[in-house]
Amino acid sequence: MAQIKTRKKVLLLEPDYSNKFPPIGLMKLSTYHKQLGYEVVFYKGDLKQFVIERIADKCILALANLDNSIDWELRKDILIDFFRYRKKEYLQQLKLSDSEIELLLTAKVEEYRDYYHKGLWEKEPEWDRVFITTLFTFYWNITVETIKFAKNFVKKPSGLMVGGVLATLQAEELAEAANVNLKNIHKGILNTPGQLDKGDDKIIDNLPLDYSILDEIAYKYPMNNAYYGYTTRGCVRKCKFCAVPILEPEYNAYIPLKERIDLVKETYGEQKDLLLMDNNILASPKLPLIIKDIIDSGFGKNDKFTQPDLLEISINNLENKINDRAYIRKAQGLIMEFYEKLKGEESYQVYKIIFDKYHINKLITTKKENLLAAYEEIKDIYKKHFRPVPRQRYVDFNQGVDARLFTKEKVELLSKINVRPLRIAFDDMTILPHYEKAIRMSASAGMRDFSNYLLYNFNDKPIDLYNRLKINVDLCEELGINIYSFPMKYHPIIKQAGDTIDYSHNRDFIGEHWNRKYIRAVQAILNSTKGKIGRGKSFFGEAFGHNDEEFYELLEMPETFILYRYFFKWLKDKHPHSTDNWRKCYNDCMQTLDEKEKVKLIKAIHDNDFSDTVQNQFTNPKSRHLMEFYTNYRNAIVKEGSDLYKLKQEYDKNPTIALKRKKN
Repeated sequence: MAQIKTRKKVLLLEPDYSNKFPPIGLMKLSTYHKQLGYEVVFYKGDLKQFVIERIADKCILALANLDNSIDWELRKDILIDFFRYRKKEYLQQLKLSDSEIELLLTAKVEEYRDYYHKGLWEKEPEWDRVFITTLFTFYWNITVETIKFAKNFVKKPSGLMVGGVLATLQAEELAEAANVNLKNIHKGILNTPGQLDKGDDKIIDNLPLDYSILDEIAYKYPMNNAYYGYTTRGCVRKCKFCAVPILEPEYNAYIPLKERIDLVKETYGEQKDLLLMDNNILASPKLPLIIKDIIDSGFGKNDKFTQPDLLEISINNLENKINDRAYIRKAQGLIMEFYEKLKGEESYQVYKIIFDKYHINKLITTKKENLLAAYEEIKDIYKKHFRPVPRQRYVDFNQGVDARLFTKEKVELLSKINVRPLRIAFDDMTILPHYEKAIRMSASAGMRDFSNYLLYNFNDKPIDLYNRLKINVDLCEELGINIYSFPMKYHPIIKQAGDTIDYSHNRDFIGEHWNRKYIRAVQAILNSTKGKIGRGKSFFGEAFGHNDEEFYELLEMPETFILYRYFFKWLKDKHPHSTDNWRKCYNDCMQTLDEKEKVKLIKAIHDNDFSDTVQNQFTNPKSRHLMEFYTNYRNAIVKEGSDLYKLKQEYDKNPTIALKRKKN
């Protein structure tokens, strides 16, 4: 099947994993290639669906050439379903009988169906360049599969480039696993001229971001409505658990900010917050200049943000031919979101325009010209309801700042901008004096909102995590501030010497002082606290224990008892498997069993393996009884008719219990 001739094309891909932040590297590559005149497309999602949608577009052009009396764009969703599932019912829904050349059209549709299912599209790749970003090493499998699939997209093998974190850390392994040439794997950042095109003097890493590509995809990044960027690169530290020394080995103390923000503002509209990804901004001797850039960019202490009219911006960008793929999706979504909020006569008026007249109620069948025409008819109603309220702007040094580098002068600089939250690293107990000093200095300067990631499962002991959490809770109470702690489990970034398993490709690594049960217990506790610990001693005590002894008891406790803490505590003598009964049984085993049996029992618990095979190894009645408590009761709790289900219903109806849980 002949290709349709177009200008050179670039496809930017992010593997379909969940992540908070957009792919900044791809956003810069989009800007670079658009400046060179390339057509650029960004995609994140099901790659098979992407292929089908591209083939559907080609098929629609072919159908229009045969019979242009029918608007085939309005049947694109049915066409896609037919290509994907090959069911006759979808072919019938296409209503090819509306045309006098039904047989010819049917043959053409079936031809494109076979073009997909027989893999003929692989022989006619449409992309001159394909760039794939990578992130964490434990996303290994999905990353490798994405690269393997994407090889079919590019015209020449040399047109494929894989970059990002995983690609930099494990280039050789990735090339072998994905069966690509090592030359296709790019290490580090694109921070020197001519890295992609010889003779080109652009430094890609310094280019402004193309925010428009984020609206090309259905996936919504949790951290949105913000300017993203760097004011420094690299880090002066060489922490063993960190990838930054490999990813960004040279420390760049200053990258201008304001011009890039102004360019984004001009094309894509104002963003509310400023999210900086610097790895150690306080190490820069040019911190005063960086803070000045931030303030000059509209992020001073008292600066406010007023939401621009995103629909108007989207329509203007469509009219100016700035990324139709993105702004069709953006404008259509905004119009449908607006319509759903309307009531009465206005709702009916807009309904007739978007459903009956212009058929923009479905994204897949929305045409640019229809969207522009519909906007002209509804814009007066839309603007009448568009009443943005000014909101406080925030600056977020998202990767954290280094407690060891705090000085009075640096804190005074930070206090000139509205940092919220101020993330201060607290990776281990050795930096406690620096950390406390940094918190106290910042609080004295008027800052009230703090956050940090607490690394665990590295060289620390479980009690170290507990103590760091407790220190934060105590500081909150003493200083009248808010510190949100996010315990973060350590994963190796490369295969460790002596390991037979490459733990960097999964999340199974267990640190020297940890075990599988303790890891699961911490995760179960965090599940109930939504992953973070804030202020409040009583809340912390209930979640992690009021003292060391209670904390270690929680680590040994059956996982279901942690997840349904108050319920199993409430059971008491109502059911043999209550928290009280587990505690009695556990203590009895530890006090009365011989040493060999205790070691065997503790190993089973710490391995977090409570399968029948393991349980059948125990013949001692006390050991067998204790192991029964570690059964996963979650299914029994939700299974209608079971004893635990009935008791849970009784528990949930008790208003006294419900009130107590809410307070805690």
